[in-house]
Amino acid sequence: MFVDPTRPLYEVKAGLFKGLAHPIRIRILEVLSSAAEVPVASLLEQTSLEASHLSQHLAVLRRNRLVESERRGSLVYYRLAYPEVADLLRVARVLLGEILGTTEQQLVAQRELPEIPRADAWAEARG
Repeated sequence: MFVDPTRPLYEVKAGLFKGLAHPIRIRILEVLSSAAEVPVASLLEQTSLEASHLSQHLAVLRRNRLVESERRGSLVYYRLAYPEVADLLRVARVLLGEILGTTEQQLVAQRELPEIPRADAWAEARG
């Protein structure tokens, strides 16, 4: 993703967002945001994924330089590569709350609109 220094920054940024564009990867990052490092066994437990699926998602996150791993004996630990990843998740959660709040306000406003009669009822009323 980051190997070509001639790529425009917006393309690199889009690649980063593609790396984030899966609910499981967001969940993995949220779990990693809650601790300095997390063993793979704990990630498996907290995501309810099979090991092969978790491995694929972690590979995408590593490729996009969002996470780092370290092997200690037979255990592998993961951590966020940058603390700003947690900031990004926090901002996304606030933004989502704002969007959902707006949606809720729109739904309430829609419920308060006067009823629109069906076309056949309108035709009957006319004549």
